[in-house]
Amino acid sequence: MEPSRSDPQRLLVWLSTNPVATWLIRHLASRVDPILFRATNGRLTVFGPPAMPMLTLTTTGRRSGEPRSVQLAYLPYEGDALVVGSAMGQERDPAWLLNLQADPAVEVQVRGERFAARATVLSDPERQAVWSAILRAIPQLRVYEKRTERCIRVVRLTRMGRAVE
Repeated sequence: MEPSRSDPQRLLVWLSTNPVATWLIRHLASRVDPILFRATNGRLTVFGPPAMPMLTLTTTGRRSGEPRSVQLAYLPYEGDALVVGSAMGQERDPAWLLNLQADPAVEVQVRGERFAARATVLSDPERQAVWSAILRAIPQLRVYEKRTERCIRVVRLTRMGRAVE
């Protein structure tokens, strides 16, 4: 898919799915984005202002016990947030997904606030019910789906009611 100046969403999909950009996102942006996003209160990522709803998800490392943060696009859903364990189409689940399966207590930073949440991996029927809405909100997932044979998991983040300082 070639980028077009008249179609910003196509440009975003192209940037987040071509091999060079994928490498940059995995090796540079994935480390810098959570820090930048938190420092700017959700206003900036490495690529500038977010073009879609973004959050920083902080899990507890299942081996290290240390906080691990990752920047993710999300879909607001019934007062919660849905995030997708696509790993940009890699053949294995992302580390953050494995971490929250070990400990579902997470921290979420969205523009303007940070809060505690509980992560729940959706069942296959629940995933199927929301998948078309997720594809509309995060169109690059269509490319990631083609890159992998595994089922891309969807996680629901439910606010636990307290803000994090």
